[in-house]
Amino acid sequence: MVRVAILGASGYTGLELIRLLLRHPQARITALATRQAEAPHVSEVHPSLTGQLDLRMEQLTPTEISDRADFVFSCLPHGASAEMVEQLLAAGTKVIDFSADYRLNNLAAYENWYGVKHPNPERMARTVYGLPEFFRDEIREAKLIANPGCYPTSAILALAPLLREKLVSPDGIIVDSKSGVSGAGRNTKPNLHFPECNESFSAYGVGTHRHMPEIDQLLTSIGGTSVEVVFTPHLVPMDRGILSTCYATPTGKATAEQCLEALRAKYECEPFVQVRDDLPTTKDVAGTNHCHLAVRECRGRVIVVSVIDNLIKGASGAAVQNFNLMQGFPETTALHVF
Repeated sequence: MVRVAILGASGYTGLELIRLLLRHPQARITALATRQAEAPHVSEVHPSLTGQLDLRMEQLTPTEISDRADFVFSCLPHGASAEMVEQLLAAGTKVIDFSADYRLNNLAAYENWYGVKHPNPERMARTVYGLPEFFRDEIREAKLIANPGCYPTSAILALAPLLREKLVSPDGIIVDSKSGVSGAGRNTKPNLHFPECNESFSAYGVGTHRHMPEIDQLLTSIGGTSVEVVFTPHLVPMDRGILSTCYATPTGKATAEQCLEALRAKYECEPFVQVRDDLPTTKDVAGTNHCHLAVRECRGRVIVVSVIDNLIKGASGAAVQNFNLMQGFPETTALHVF
């Protein structure tokens, strides 16, 4: 049985992670950490967990966390996470980091996009990116995993195989994404109040969203050629889910059917990626660790539609998938049914 701690357990991803781990036969949650001065019972913060977990959310030092847990999931924001992670790793604790602190391998890019100094930049380029569909072997051997961003997960799964097979050009790729309100986190912001976001549909972070360099980096690495996407996220008045419509120019005489077959070949043995003939919707994957993909063609462009649950495959489900690989458990453990 692996003793597990969750840092920053009060948010939406923390709640989803607790739900998944409570059904994991090889994991036992032994500590919930918070940066808040109070120590509320988990059921006070997440009433849906009443009677399921008897723990309080406490202010804990890295030493106290390492004494209670063998494995840590850090749901802290960027900057705050790295400071804790370094001390936990030094104590011999394995860590999956949900923040962006270890996703980018370029220090200048990180500090430019996130506006903070990194406490341990030499680790950035050595940290494994936690997307099992492409880095499964590396994840198995890692002590620290950078859990992917939700938008990047949807875009990378859609585009990386096509770039790797040289079926689409790396130039002029557009990723147009829509996300439910939970993607913004649990902290209240004026534009997330019900009267503001209900019955409304808005773009945000146009040309400035922090997931753009992450998408570029991974598509460049996997595709083997420099990629700079145009990424535009949108806020949709629904609780959860991401739908990304990805536009790319085919190379040579590549067709949508060839792109579809390339995706099928890549993902035919993957437990959590399905390639479909019909167009998927966010409801098809809500509450699951699955990504559904479909391909269309229009006016000389290949269009890949990708849908995920931003809180599961885009965050906590991916983390449990990585946890399973790192601990040598079957990859699908606790992720079959939601």
